Amino acid sequence: MTLWGGRFSEDPDDILWRYTVDHSDRRLLLDDITGSMAHVTMLGHTGIVPGDEAETLRAGLEKIRDDALSGRFRFSDGDEDVHAAVERHLIELVGEVGAKLHTGRSRNDQVALDLRLHMRRMAADRIDQIAGYIETLADIAGDHATTPVASYTHLQQAQVVPLGHHVLAYAWMAMRDRDRFIDLRRRLSESPLGANASGGSSLPLDPVAVAEELGMDATFHNSLDAVASRDLVSEYVFCAASTMVSLSRLAEEMTMWASTEFGWVTYADRHTTGSSALPQKKNPDMAELARGRTADAIGAVTTILVMQKALPLSYNRDLQGDKEQVFRVDDLLSSTLTALSAMLRGAEFHPPVPSSWTTTLDLAETLVRRGVPFRHAHEAVGGLVGRLVAAGRDLADITPAELLDAHERFERDDVDLVDPTTSMDRRASPGGGSPESVREQVRLLGERLARE
Repeated sequence: MTLWGGRFSEDPDDILWRYTVDHSDRRLLLDDITGSMAHVTMLGHTGIVPGDEAETLRAGLEKIRDDALSGRFRFSDGDEDVHAAVERHLIELVGEVGAKLHTGRSRNDQVALDLRLHMRRMAADRIDQIAGYIETLADIAGDHATTPVASYTHLQQAQVVPLGHHVLAYAWMAMRDRDRFIDLRRRLSESPLGANASGGSSLPLDPVAVAEELGMDATFHNSLDAVASRDLVSEYVFCAASTMVSLSRLAEEMTMWASTEFGWVTYADRHTTGSSALPQKKNPDMAELARGRTADAIGAVTTILVMQKALPLSYNRDLQGDKEQVFRVDDLLSSTLTALSAMLRGAEFHPPVPSSWTTTLDLAETLVRRGVPFRHAHEAVGGLVGRLVAAGRDLADITPAELLDAHERFERDDVDLVDPTTSMDRRASPGGGSPESVREQVRLLGERLARE
């Protein structure tokens, strides 16, 4: 079924049908029904459609909604899109009065509404899913508030921090990703219905009533903008892709952590795969796939932006491709959150104690506490490191006499500072890598999630 056949003397050619029909919009079925129910309620209240006919239309749409929820709704090969499918089925149910469904409406404002309703639901799901992922990270952090690991800069061991502190860095990234979805959801709550094809309608439509019926906060101010703009789709795709990038960074580390060289973690057998040739292998495939699939999400951002970059007002058929991008990247995000959360929950962490070289800043800062300018302290400790490296020795081997030779302000007991666990426990600056900081961060994250 098409919604535009009256002007034409020929049926659509198979070539046209195959090239122009895209079934991805079938995901919008429930949203299309929801928007249509609000629309016919408004038509009845304004008298554009007689009240009894509006009630008949709404009853038919309720039956279609029940069929959609139960899986009984069936699309036809002749349905051009989800809008045509719903209208066809409504006419089958209630007769010719069903032909009044499209009164005062165009597919242009209809699909713009459907997309907003759908993205609003998707955003709510992702907000909840990211919260669960954050809780998983917070649980791991709480269990490892005192487990020392090396932090890294330039992929070189830098300072000692609790494993929990390292994991919580990803929790705070995820919190910002979640905040972006929360903020976007507010902008999605603006109804475009009533903009019609491009310029509104001569009928006394009530867009505000439709928005209120749908639980949306506002309605459009410019009909051309309402049907032509897809910046909210771009924003959704970006929010999803940005979250995927955060997950990909963790996935990279999850892969490294499982290597023999790092030896930080063992993943559950149920979350790993093996090798067809190498019996000893245990591969973190889900983390690797998450890293790889992030490329698809980043590509979707480029695609949706380029799709819009040269479109004149108002609606153009190019925008048919927006749904494929937003659905695909949302699927990637949802499945990746599920996969990585499961891997983390089943993981056993057993990181080795960091090298004593990670305590050199503690030595330099000890001199700073005694009045030595930091640059001079840095030079003194750097010289000590150079001599030990040249001798093939580790900082843990240093004697009190060697430390005193490095700078006159050192004291014999300062040799105790080269212990990595001591270094971690001494971290005092707010937000730094100390066990107390980890526990405070876990508390703050819990409060944020409960409040929002």
